[in-house]
Amino acid sequence: MKNLIKAIIFGCVFLFCFSANAQQYYNVLQYGAKNDSSKLATQAIKKAIDAAVKKGGGTIYFPAGKYLTGAIHLKSNITIFIDAGAELHFSDHFDDYLPMVKSRYEGVDVTSFSPLFYAYKAENISIIGRGIIDGHGKKWWDFVEGYKEGQPRSKWQNTFDELNKEITLPDDPRQMKRGFLRPPFIQTMFCKNVLIDGITIRNSPFWTVNPEFCENVKIHAVTINNPHSPNTDGINPESCKNVHISDCHISVGDDCITIKSGKDEPGRKMAVPAENYVITNCTMLSGHGGVVIGSEMSGDVRKIAISNCVFDGTDRGIRIKTARGRGGVVEEIRVSNIIMKNIKQQAIVLDMQYAKTNIEPVSARTPRFKNIHFSNITGQVNEAAYLNGLEEMPIENITFNDINMDAKTGFKISAADKIEFHNVQVNTEIGPSLMASKVNNLVINGLKTYQPHANAAVVDLRNVADVFLYNAFPTKDTTTYLKLSGATTKNVTLGNNNFKNIKAAVKKEQDVSEMITVISGDKGQ
Repeated sequence: MKNLIKAIIFGCVFLFCFSANAQQYYNVLQYGAKNDSSKLATQAIKKAIDAAVKKGGGTIYFPAGKYLTGAIHLKSNITIFIDAGAELHFSDHFDDYLPMVKSRYEGVDVTSFSPLFYAYKAENISIIGRGIIDGHGKKWWDFVEGYKEGQPRSKWQNTFDELNKEITLPDDPRQMKRGFLRPPFIQTMFCKNVLIDGITIRNSPFWTVNPEFCENVKIHAVTINNPHSPNTDGINPESCKNVHISDCHISVGDDCITIKSGKDEPGRKMAVPAENYVITNCTMLSGHGGVVIGSEMSGDVRKIAISNCVFDGTDRGIRIKTARGRGGVVEEIRVSNIIMKNIKQQAIVLDMQYAKTNIEPVSARTPRFKNIHFSNITGQVNEAAYLNGLEEMPIENITFNDINMDAKTGFKISAADKIEFHNVQVNTEIGPSLMASKVNNLVINGLKTYQPHANAAVVDLRNVADVFLYNAFPTKDTTTYLKLSGATTKNVTLGNNNFKNIKAAVKKEQDVSEMITVISGDKGQ
């Protein structure tokens, strides 16, 4: 019995010691860092990380104060804990981000400046706390914006050239040939179990939070503030699997959240999709787009859920973009419960001609957008939506359900197939609520406006085929509900509409040769 008690006591002591060791804190002040920013803390932080790694991992602790540092490289089982009142200020001396490391820049795999926080093939890594990290990006921005073609090569560009002789170039190689690629703020490469929680990030040199080829990524309660500045996107998870972004507040110089998977031939060569992403409960203020997919999507983007977000002041709301030459497919996207206000351009964009290109035969270079669904969205915007497919590859299977928009102009759709509207209200200042051309298989169910215009139909269709319009009940001030034009317009069916309060339910131009089919239930036709 005594031996049993001794064994139990020994086991408890062992487990306590093991647990204490596994959760050990490594205070950077004890490794030579100064919290008055009087001394570069890069080596002190590295010593603390190395000490933790020797014990199997631990928490690198930054108590209150200001720290000046260069690049920080994380290893497996390392947590960076930036406490309330602590600020990490990253040096703006470019040499503090050498030697160059394996990285990815706008979908192209390169060797370049070390990101400010960097991890490569690590597991169980975290950056947490209520403190601040500041990238002091202005010097990086100034170098790029002041760059002139043909100027003498810097030592950093010469190093880049030497290390990237064999890289696969995108269709437009100008950035790669320039050879000065600003580092992302936080870039984790080929990592598993990544957590970024609670911190405030500001003044990123380039993209801010940029996981690449990672699995199981959680970004929670992060605040990102970048001023008007070039390419300072907020959160860019690229070619990752199982990503959860929640409760974040983002105001940046470019897109707030962007999903990517590689660019052109380099992206198709790697062929790693972005998949299984959830984005929820976030607010986006200044930025080119609230949530953006592409244009670097050559490795595919699929199974994405975006919900319960507020966009207030961004240029666009949801934007999905690509161009010929990218290849790849964007599919299985769900967007729901979104509020948009003060959107300077479009609430929703699906643009397959983001860059000017020439028509080419369908091949691996041809991108695709399909199976994308929008529901429960309200907005005060400039333009309700812009859908622009390719002649050789139309946008396919897109639905809009329970949408309420106040907009200067309405929905504009071109080169698309299998498009549906159900219970959509678009109050425009000018023009139709819906304008579509070169669209097949179009369903319009209960589309309405409370601001009709005497010189424009509510729905304006040109060169459309296989249309079913039903459950329309336009207001009495409506002059024309449906306008049809175009020699290829055919097979238009109306049903269960109430047109008795308006002057002309349908206006058909002379170039439309087919008759309209009216099924039972229409009134006032």
